[in-house]
Amino acid sequence: MAPIEYFNVLIAILFTVSYVYQVVFFIIGAIQGQVQLPAASRLHRYAFFIAAHNEEAVIANLVSSIKDQDYPTDLIDVFVVADACTDNTAQVARDAGAIVYERHDLARKGKSWVMDFGFKKILEDYPGRYEAYFIFDADNLLSKDYVRIMNDGFDQGFQVLTSYRNSKNFGHSWISAAYSIWFIREARFLNNARMLLNTSCAVSGSGYLISARIVEAMRGWDFHTLTEDIQLSSFCAIHGIRIGYTPAEFYDEQPLTLSASIKQRRRWVKGFYQVFFTYGKQLVQSVVKHHSFAAFDLLMVIAPATLLSLTSLIANGSMLLVGTLTQGFLVTDAEMTQILGSIVLSFLGMYVTYFSMALTTTILEYKHIHCRSKLRILSNLFAFPLFMFTYIPLTVTALFLKVDWIPTPHDVSVTLEEVLNK
Repeated sequence: MAPIEYFNVLIAILFTVSYVYQVVFFIIGAIQGQVQLPAASRLHRYAFFIAAHNEEAVIANLVSSIKDQDYPTDLIDVFVVADACTDNTAQVARDAGAIVYERHDLARKGKSWVMDFGFKKILEDYPGRYEAYFIFDADNLLSKDYVRIMNDGFDQGFQVLTSYRNSKNFGHSWISAAYSIWFIREARFLNNARMLLNTSCAVSGSGYLISARIVEAMRGWDFHTLTEDIQLSSFCAIHGIRIGYTPAEFYDEQPLTLSASIKQRRRWVKGFYQVFFTYGKQLVQSVVKHHSFAAFDLLMVIAPATLLSLTSLIANGSMLLVGTLTQGFLVTDAEMTQILGSIVLSFLGMYVTYFSMALTTTILEYKHIHCRSKLRILSNLFAFPLFMFTYIPLTVTALFLKVDWIPTPHDVSVTLEEVLNK
C-alpha cells in the first residue's frame, strides 16, 4: 500500500472508533421508541426565561402557548428580556402576559449576556420563588403538555433537562427542512437513546430546563461562549451532572436561506471551537481518570470532526495534484487512480450516510413532520446530505475568521394550531 492509502485507513479507523457508538444510539432509539417517565408526585413552580431582540412578530404566540399549558397557571411565570429592541417587542410581550425587563447594553452582545442580566434581575426581584427555569427563544412554540411532561422529569431529580426539538416551518425551504430533520434526529436517536441508556444528554439551543439551584449558585449566568448551550452540557459532563431528556415537544423556527444558515452555523462552529479549547482537556481527563462515557460523548460532540474529513481531502487532493503536475513521476498512474477513487468513495460514503439519516428519521418520526407538501419531504432526503456538506467550508472559515453574535431574524408568525394543521 502507498503511504496515502495508510493515511486514509488511519482516518477511517479514527472515525469508526470515535463515532461507532452513535450507531448503537440509533439502534436503541429505533427499537425502544421514546422514553416514558413516571408521573410526577407533585407539581413544581417554574419560570420561563425568554431572550428577545426585535421579536414583536413572534413573541406573543410563544407567551400564549405557555399560558395555554395543561398545568396550573399559578405555578408558571413568564419573563421576557427585551434586549436592545428597536421595535415593540416589550409592549407586545407585556400585553401577552409576560413580566418584561428591558436591557440596553450594546457593548456585551449575545444571548448569554442577556441571560446573565435577566437572571440577576429575577433573583433580586423574586428570591427563592422558583424551583427551575425553562429557557426558550422568542420564536418557539410549546405543545400543550410540555410543562407537565418536563415536570415528570424534574420530579425525578434531574437538575438539567432537554426536550424534543421540532420545527414550525419544515416546508418553507430546503434549508428549513434540513434543519428540521437534524433536530428531530438529535431528539429521537441521540438524546432519547442517551436517556434510555442512563447516560447524560446534551442541551441544544433552547427548550431546556435548568434547576434554580444552579442559577443561584452562578448568581446569574456564567457561560459566555457563542454556544452557551453546549458549554453548559460540557460543564455538566465534567462535573458529573446528568442531563435528562423528556419527549416534551416544542417547535423552533429555522432559517429559510443558505446565506442566513451559513451565518448561524458559522457562529455555532466557532462556539464549538471555543468550548473545545476551553473544556477539551478537562473532558479528556474525565474520560481517562473517571471513565466517564458522558465526557467522551460530549468530547465527540464538540471535537471538530469535520477537520478530519477536510484533512483527508486536502491530503488526497495534494497527491493527485502532484501526480498530475509531474506526469506520474512522483505519483504513479495507478496510485492516482486509487487516490481519485478514494476521494469519490469518501464523498459517496458521506452522502449515503446522511441520506440514510434523513430516510430513517423521516420514516420513524413521520408523525412529527408537519408539512403539507409530500414533495418537500421527499426532496429533503436528497438535499439533506448537500446541506451537511456545507459544514466542510464552515469548519475552516470559522477556525480563522472572527465571528460575532448576529441575531437570526424571526418572522414566521404562526400559532401552535396552525403548525399542527400544516
